[in-house]
Amino acid sequence: MNPSVTGTPMRSGSRAKFLIGGLLIVAAIIYLIASSTHASAQYFLTVNELKARANEVVGREVRISGAVLGETIQYDPQSLQLSFEIAHVPGDNKDIEAQGGLAAVLHAAVTDPTRARIKVVYHGVKPDLLRHEAQAIVTGRLGEDGVFYAEELLLKCPTKYEEALPAQAGN
Repeated sequence: MNPSVTGTPMRSGSRAKFLIGGLLIVAAIIYLIASSTHASAQYFLTVNELKARANEVVGREVRISGAVLGETIQYDPQSLQLSFEIAHVPGDNKDIEAQGGLAAVLHAAVTDPTRARIKVVYHGVKPDLLRHEAQAIVTGRLGEDGVFYAEELLLKCPTKYEEALPAQAGN
């Protein structure tokens, strides 16, 4: 047998197998990246956007931001159930700056009765920063009952910003 005759078809067959195997590995990697990105993707919405897109986000994990309405805060230390309402604030930093800064935007949001609002329910210890006009950033799911069930709660206190930017505090 001539080695050059038997060697050529084997190399072509090996090369084809190697190429097919490589393509399968690349396809698997692309699939894993795409599926993990989609599974961990979170929408970040304002209260207005959440209400407008309620049908498509019910049951999906989303993150929303709003101004805490102090008079709606209710906390049961026995069951650790916390509920409160948040009012719509703009999601764009340029809009926030144009309206006088974060403290002014939060104040306007809680004093305007026409602003969209949503009830938030959270199970856990009541954060010290939860107060009237604080900015709440909550991650969770919108229930079919229209209540936002938070799994994570982050608060920004407006007095912190007033101290940093005293000109905004006067607004």
